[in-house]
Amino acid sequence: MKILVADKLSQVGLDYLKAQNVDFDIKTGLSAEDLAKTIGQYDGIIIRSGAKLTAEVLANPGRLRAVARAGVGVDNVDLPTATSRGIIVMNTPGGNTLSTAELAVTLMMALSRKVVPAAVSLRAGKWDRKSYEGTQLSGKTLGVIGLGRIGRTVAGIAMAMGMKVVGYDPMLTAAAVPEAVEFVADVDELYKVADYITVHVPKTDATKGMIAAAQLAMMKPSVRLINAARGGIIDEKALLAALEAGTVAGAALDVYTEEPPASEHLRKLIEHPNVVAVPHLGASTEEAQEGVALEAAEIMVEALRGGEIRNAVNVSGATKLPESLRPYAELLSRMGTLLTNITPGAIRKVEVVYRGEIAQQNMSAVTTALTIGLLKPVLGDELNLVNAPVLAKERGINIETITSEQVRDFANLVQVEVTTDKVSRTAVGAIFGHKFPRVVAIDGHRMEMIPEGDVVICFNDDQPGVIGKVGDAFGEAGVNIASMTFGRRKATNKAVLALNVDTQPPASVLEKLKAMPFMNEVYAVRLETLPEQQRKNG
Repeated sequence: MKILVADKLSQVGLDYLKAQNVDFDIKTGLSAEDLAKTIGQYDGIIIRSGAKLTAEVLANPGRLRAVARAGVGVDNVDLPTATSRGIIVMNTPGGNTLSTAELAVTLMMALSRKVVPAAVSLRAGKWDRKSYEGTQLSGKTLGVIGLGRIGRTVAGIAMAMGMKVVGYDPMLTAAAVPEAVEFVADVDELYKVADYITVHVPKTDATKGMIAAAQLAMMKPSVRLINAARGGIIDEKALLAALEAGTVAGAALDVYTEEPPASEHLRKLIEHPNVVAVPHLGASTEEAQEGVALEAAEIMVEALRGGEIRNAVNVSGATKLPESLRPYAELLSRMGTLLTNITPGAIRKVEVVYRGEIAQQNMSAVTTALTIGLLKPVLGDELNLVNAPVLAKERGINIETITSEQVRDFANLVQVEVTTDKVSRTAVGAIFGHKFPRVVAIDGHRMEMIPEGDVVICFNDDQPGVIGKVGDAFGEAGVNIASMTFGRRKATNKAVLALNVDTQPPASVLEKLKAMPFMNEVYAVRLETLPEQQRKNG
């Protein structure tokens, strides 16, 4: 066993590797070209956020079997390529929880009491107390967006300081929220009442720019925003405009869309007198660095020695599934993400039915893959094969599995019904040719959809001209339709149109579709690219 440490790692992680008699090399700062030439000599690689394991770097992985990320985010790893090469990708999601929560609270306090400008003034030789009068936190309302581990920790600290906490999490119902937190099902309600707002959600298609000009306009002019999660959740240009207009009182930032920030608008934002900005310090405590380094070393050694695979973020590449079931893990993961995106409301119950020959096999890991897919649009990189069932349970989501050997038309089928506090929606999936995942029905409308890339799902009335008008809308916007499948039910005069498109459709196209008189619902969903061997049928 030989391991490459490609980013700076705390000494405690290196000491663990030594204690385990593991042969390892430390080579940090490698270029993409050098990294591509090097990784094939190692069984495992430990990284932080510096090393970029792109598709090109992973193209010829040699003996590489595992990647361990000392930290949460794995956006510097091309997961589809790693999966297609059979490389396990693991992370350490728990190590930064307390340090990030503490920083968010610290930023809120520093912003509230004008600590940074007061310290700068004193360092310059001034004794100016009047210019730095702040506001106290006790008695104020804190809005917490995202009630996972970090969000709940922040909420607990805030309540201990006498703050009222209003919480929002799209994956939660009120029953799954800590009792002292006032839960709102509509985030707009939080925007209207909060004195402080802190975000603790991953950056996904659903959360990117979730606080933009329209949302800022709903807030009190005295509001102060904190982002210690991911850059881009708050629209930085819109935030700067609101600060300059005086419609937002202040902001405290640890993360940015560019790191280090270089764009003119980011420099202006950082230099604004009502902004406290620090250089991504969320995990920058001795304890957090040691914790993630040790865990990364432990999970790497255990995986390479054939033990338990912990914290794996790529499903089929990381599970000890029979080869015949790996396509089902890919299928179910994507069906979960699809259903979360096209089913309004907070998920309460999920029913999975395995039909046919697969009903005789142990499908628990495949069900976990579904769970990851369901939660991923909101929780992102925080998820892995170990914590997904726990996080689902924390959010009050009951997942029930049913098996039946009875099936028609297919050798095997998987049916998933998602019930939220508003509606129920069902999708059915199958594997074609033993390895090609397909969605073959949505709400009883039969189809054949490839679950990857940018997908648009339209629920519409079944009438002449629908396909032509939808196609024209995409054509006028310059969005190419790669494939289209249409499912209809004559008894209801309803239909579902599913389109795979080459590029993410602009919001203007989606709004145009929604305005069509025959259209009932329209959803744009971005799914992960399938591994190369599962992309084409025949």
